[in-house]
Amino acid sequence: MTRIVSSALRPLRLHATAAISRSSQSPSLQCARRGAATYSSNPPSAASPRQPVSTAPSTYKRSATTTSSSSYSAPSASKPTTSAYAENQANPVASPPYQPPPGAGPLPEAPAFAGNGSVNNGIDWSSSFHGLSTTPFSPEVAAVLMKPIPFDDVEIKPDGIIYLPEIKYRRILNHAFGPGGWGMAPRGDLAVGEKVVTREYALLVHGRFIAQARGECGFFGNDDGIATAGEGCKSNALMRCCKDLGIASELWDPRYIREFKKKYAQEIWVEHVATKKKRQITIRKGDEPQYPYKKSGFGA
Repeated sequence: MTRIVSSALRPLRLHATAAISRSSQSPSLQCARRGAATYSSNPPSAASPRQPVSTAPSTYKRSATTTSSSSYSAPSASKPTTSAYAENQANPVASPPYQPPPGAGPLPEAPAFAGNGSVNNGIDWSSSFHGLSTTPFSPEVAAVLMKPIPFDDVEIKPDGIIYLPEIKYRRILNHAFGPGGWGMAPRGDLAVGEKVVTREYALLVHGRFIAQARGECGFFGNDDGIATAGEGCKSNALMRCCKDLGIASELWDPRYIREFKKKYAQEIWVEHVATKKKRQITIRKGDEPQYPYKKSGFGA
């Protein structure tokens, strides 16, 4: 009886064991089986073989001006993208040719260098007298040069010497010949003495030699004042050269000097602020003595 029951229950035990083994299979195995089934249902076509993965380096080159962006897309091989600046650098546009202003003549050629010294059109102005007394100036220019000097423009030194400021000589020359139409050319080296420096200059107008004079200027102290004294030499030579053009020529006329001092100058006693020494100086009427002098009651 027992053997019959065991034989009857054996199929039931085998069925239960198979069900338990099927439920205990891992999810990874089931996913693998589903993938295999899907791949087997769509086999690859023989006409389109699988392309191998390329390992060649990319041919993309960064543009001249790029900015970082989170949504970057690779440039197309048929139409590369470049900025406007990079395009201008790769294909520059030629500038238009130079056009002189309307009414302007051609630019003069630079003169060739012809030795030491001041060179202009092949002329060595350190020794040349080119153009001296060749042609007189026009009546209009002569009227500007020889125009009488107003009394208000004339200054007087403490020792009684009257003079015209150097800047006013330059204004008259600019009015007569135009800025750049005249110049001062050195005729030698700067001669330095114990308390004075001198140098010779020539006045040139429109490429012609006009006058020559030696300028001088005193200096005090060490060698630091020589450079300033050298500029004073040029100014002094300019004023002397202007005598040949008739500029302020009345300042060298004794009768004019006496008349000017009688009408516009006066002599007063002054005291030196630092040394307390008293002396007599000449100033224009209505002016006050300049530092370091002040008016003194001595001789009143």
